[in-house]
Amino acid sequence: MPYDIARVRAAYPALTEGYLHLDGAGGSQVAAGVADAVAQTMRTAVANRSTANVAGQRAYRLVDEARAAVADLVGGVPDGVVFGPSATALTYTVARTVSRTWRPGDEVVLSQLDHDANVRPWVQAAETAGATVRWARFDPDSGELPTDQYAELVNDRTRLVAVTGGSNAIGTVPDLPAIAKLAHAAGALVYVDGVHVAPHGPTDLAQLGADFFVTSAYKWSGPHLAAVVAAPSVWEPLRPAKLIPSADTAPDRFEFGTPSFPLLAGVRAAVDHLAGLAELAGVADPVDTAADRRARLRASLSAVRSYEESIFERLLSGLAALPAVTVYGSPRHRCPTVSFRVAGQAPAETAAALGALGICVSAGDYYAYEYFQAMGLRDSGGAVRASVYHYNTADEVDRLLTELDRLSPRG
Repeated sequence: MPYDIARVRAAYPALTEGYLHLDGAGGSQVAAGVADAVAQTMRTAVANRSTANVAGQRAYRLVDEARAAVADLVGGVPDGVVFGPSATALTYTVARTVSRTWRPGDEVVLSQLDHDANVRPWVQAAETAGATVRWARFDPDSGELPTDQYAELVNDRTRLVAVTGGSNAIGTVPDLPAIAKLAHAAGALVYVDGVHVAPHGPTDLAQLGADFFVTSAYKWSGPHLAAVVAAPSVWEPLRPAKLIPSADTAPDRFEFGTPSFPLLAGVRAAVDHLAGLAELAGVADPVDTAADRRARLRASLSAVRSYEESIFERLLSGLAALPAVTVYGSPRHRCPTVSFRVAGQAPAETAAALGALGICVSAGDYYAYEYFQAMGLRDSGGAVRASVYHYNTADEVDRLLTELDRLSPRG
C-alpha cells in the first residue's frame, strides 16, 4: 500500500502555513494531538504529585504515562526513564554523576562525529577527574566512523564510551552494537546520543548495547522535553548531587524540581502519534489503539524509514547533479540528513536566500563542533543542512533542488 502523505501531513497544523520544513534534524513540527494534550492538561486541575487529592493524583499519572511511552519508544522500562529539559542538560547530569568515581589514569572515548552535547560534558568531567580523553576519528571522505579503531581506543582503563546514534551533521549511523561489545568487554559504560536517530526508525536499546540512550521529544513531533533511558540496575549505584528532601529513588532522584506536567502529557501524545503513523499513512490495517504500543511503534517507524529513504535518495541524487554543490560525506548507513555548500556562497547566505523563499534549512555547525573543526569548515561558516522527516514530500525536495540550482553561480 502506498504511503498516504496527505493524511500524514494533515496531522501537523503548522504545515498549513505553507513553508517547506526541510530540517527535521533541527526539530520537527508538532502533531495536532500533542498540542491538544498539552493544552488540555493546562486547562485541567493538576498540582504537584500527591496521593491526597485528585490534582496530585493526576500529576502522578502524567509522569507514569510519559515514562511508559518513552520506554515503549526505545525498548526500555518505565523505571529507567529520566526526564529533563534537554539532551544537553541530561547528559551533563549523567556526566557529573558517573564521573564522581573517575580517577587520574581513567579514560573516556569520544567521537568526532557527535553533537557537542555528547562531547563537552564528558571532556569537562574528564578534566575535573584528571581522566584522559581519547578520540574516535571519522573518515573525512565517506563520513564513516570506522569501528576497528575502537579495538585500539578501548582498554581496561576505559570507563565510558560516548558515541552518536546518528550524526546530526551528515547522518552517519555508526555500528553501535560492535562498538558497545568492545566497550562492555573492557567493563566500560556506553552512552548513546540518540537524538537524531530515534525519529527515523525503530530503536531497541538491548540490540544497540546502549547503557544510556538520550532522546529529545521535539525531534519526533513532541514538545521541548528530553529523556535519558537506562536499565534501573544502571541507575541504582549512581548518586547525583541533589536537594536533601527530594526523592532518593531512581529515576526521580535524577530529576530536579517539579516537572512540566503539560509537556509530559505532550510526550505521551507524541509517542502515541508515532505509534499510529502506519495506520494513518494507510500502510497498515487499523488496529485497536490499546494494542501493544511497542509493536505498533516498530511497525510505524519501519514504514517511516522506508518512506524517508525514498525521499532522501531523491534529494541526494539531485544534489549530486548540481555542479556548484559540494556534499560532505557519503556514509553507507545514515539518517536522512545531508550537509552541503554552494560554490561562492557562505552557508548562511544560502540558507537565508532559501528562507526568503519559504524553504527552511539550517546553516552553520549545528553544534557538530568537532566534525566541522576536523573538516576545516567551521571558521568559514560550516555548511547548509537539509534533512527529511516523515511529513516531507517529493515535491518539496524537488523545489529545494530547483531553488538551489537557481542560486548556483553560472559560468
